[in-house]
Amino acid sequence: MAEALTYNSLLSDIALYANRNDSEFIAQLPRFVMLAENRIATEVKGLGLIRFANFNMTDNTSVYNKPARWRQTASMAIQSGTSKVYLKQRGLEYLQTYWPDSSLKDAPEFYSDYDYEHWLIAPTPDATYVATVGYYERPLPLDDQNQTNWTTQYAPQLLIYASLLEAQPFLKTPERIQEFQMMYERAANAISKENLIRTVDRSSKRSE
Repeated sequence: MAEALTYNSLLSDIALYANRNDSEFIAQLPRFVMLAENRIATEVKGLGLIRFANFNMTDNTSVYNKPARWRQTASMAIQSGTSKVYLKQRGLEYLQTYWPDSSLKDAPEFYSDYDYEHWLIAPTPDATYVATVGYYERPLPLDDQNQTNWTTQYAPQLLIYASLLEAQPFLKTPERIQEFQMMYERAANAISKENLIRTVDRSSKRSE
């Protein structure tokens, strides 16, 4: 039977690598995993499953909610008549300069991150458009009830090394930080390269 990483086996692996089984250390294992997942979510762009969701852009509304556990937007398009039109991603300052008066309306051309939970659309939609967004979703955090997620299935080594890296300050073993940092970065770079290839493929298909 093929090996598979789960939340429980991850906790066991951390204790095994650290060669510690005392209650004080064991009690900290869930915290190391939480810190590792936060590190990965912050540092490894585009990690996780890409999702596609539809939502309505409505007349005279320029700010829209992002989906739960959104990490990074891959694409956004609107249905205009019988055609699908891809919006261009720009910085927030660009949109605010390009379309400073949000009460003016026209067909949307651009989107940006307004904040972590919202997008800004410009121009402000002049009608209702069905929009399709492709986005990378942060995997559901691991715990006793959620034993597996995207990271345990497709990047288990990344999760193990990140967890061990987070454990080193508690263990007071600074000499091992560089060791696990190197292994973590190697795994993170491999994931990032895969994501870059997917991104280039999507861009090529949109331009065909």
